[in-house]
Amino acid sequence: MADTTVKSLGEGVETLGIATENGTEETTNGPADDWDAKFGFPLPDLFKLAVRFYREKDGKAIHLSYKDKLKLVAYSKQAIHGKFHTDATQDVGFLNVVGSDRRQAWQALGDMPKETAMSEFVKLLDELCPLFAPYVKAHKAEQEEKIRKEKEAAEARRREEEERQRQEMEEAVRKQQELERQKQLETERQIREALNQQTAIQFRQYAEQQLPEQPQKQQELIQQLQEQHFQQYMQQVYQQQVLHQQQQYQQLQAMQGVGQVPQVTPQHPQGRGSTPQKEKHIGSDPTATQLRPNGLQSIPVSNSAEHEDVDLSGDETNNLPPIAAASMWTRKDLKEFKESLNKDKESVIKVGSGETITVRVPTHEDGTCLFWEFATDYYDIGFGVNFEWTIAPSNQVSVHVSESSDEEDLEDEEVGADPETKGDIERGKKRDDRPPTDEIIPVYRRDCHEEVYCGSHTYPGRGVYLLKFDNSYSLWRSKTLYYRVYYTR
Repeated sequence: MADTTVKSLGEGVETLGIATENGTEETTNGPADDWDAKFGFPLPDLFKLAVRFYREKDGKAIHLSYKDKLKLVAYSKQAIHGKFHTDATQDVGFLNVVGSDRRQAWQALGDMPKETAMSEFVKLLDELCPLFAPYVKAHKAEQEEKIRKEKEAAEARRREEEERQRQEMEEAVRKQQELERQKQLETERQIREALNQQTAIQFRQYAEQQLPEQPQKQQELIQQLQEQHFQQYMQQVYQQQVLHQQQQYQQLQAMQGVGQVPQVTPQHPQGRGSTPQKEKHIGSDPTATQLRPNGLQSIPVSNSAEHEDVDLSGDETNNLPPIAAASMWTRKDLKEFKESLNKDKESVIKVGSGETITVRVPTHEDGTCLFWEFATDYYDIGFGVNFEWTIAPSNQVSVHVSESSDEEDLEDEEVGADPETKGDIERGKKRDDRPPTDEIIPVYRRDCHEEVYCGSHTYPGRGVYLLKFDNSYSLWRSKTLYYRVYYTR
């Protein structure tokens, strides 16, 4: 009889598990919350655990009376199937006393809710079996340990993934650093070769004079001289870069002190970045003046008076009109702008590392305003605009290349200097008869590799605009410059 009761409970708990998973179980706040607080399991889970405990321990660790077993069977049937109905049980014969007693006990529960039946089953088993509470607590501890291990495993996987990603990032950074180091070594090698080629004859002659008939020592001396020459050259380059950065910083601080902003919003009626209606692009109108340079070579200065710039210096400088502020804006059509200028080789200039390009644009007698547009590939470049109060002999644009803006000043000084004083570094003063020059836009690095930089300025009078493209701060990189200038009436 005991085996029959236990088997019935075992079949019932399986059915209970299916009914609970399908969500057909009705739950209400009450006893279920009490059992959850006491044992740490929801009532359906606690009921299934109680049935399992009864199946494992009946007749071994616990011994219940026939009446108590009938109650447990009745509660389990009510919890699984609800109110008694004939479809949920088999017909019992006249001599099947146990089956008849179970049916009667089940029928006696009437309309008891399933949740109440579960609660009564657990309550009765807990009262009759002192070992039930430790059994449940042991399962709870086992469940918590399982959850803890799962969390630890998940945390370990997360740490492994983070470590893998970190190692991948470190490897990528290492490869990038190695690539940069290789590029630096290659650049250094090229510089050494160029310097050694320039000084090869001079150092060889010096070594032969100092160590005659000692070829091995001569070679050692040449190598020492070459190394010293390279180190001196690199130190000079770095000093020039630091000096240029300091000048830019001071210039920026000065602009911020007087409230100037490097870029000024344009006031064109067509809106930001639009093209003025009266502008004349190069090549768009046969009557338009074509402002195009003759390549990267500086235009030679002629000794004839008809080709010399007319200097406006002297007393007339006091009567020069004020310079209006320039307008600058940007456009996003970077790719289209470059493609349009690629067809004209004169509009694409390579600015070498450490170089400054000055584009001289004379004012045009038919124009009233100068416009410029420029962009670069991959990297930024310094840009500024000056105005030189001089009368150019023609409207032709010229391009001048120098190592820095300071070098341009020295070149200007030497042009027209007396033969006796030309190149004399100890003469102690500069030329003071150069044309007066006003700064319209200070030289400042522009992110023209990301968008097209545009600007305009109204003619202050007759003179020459100096558009400076400064790459003197770059030790290794050359810049490809795309530019266009035009005027409007």
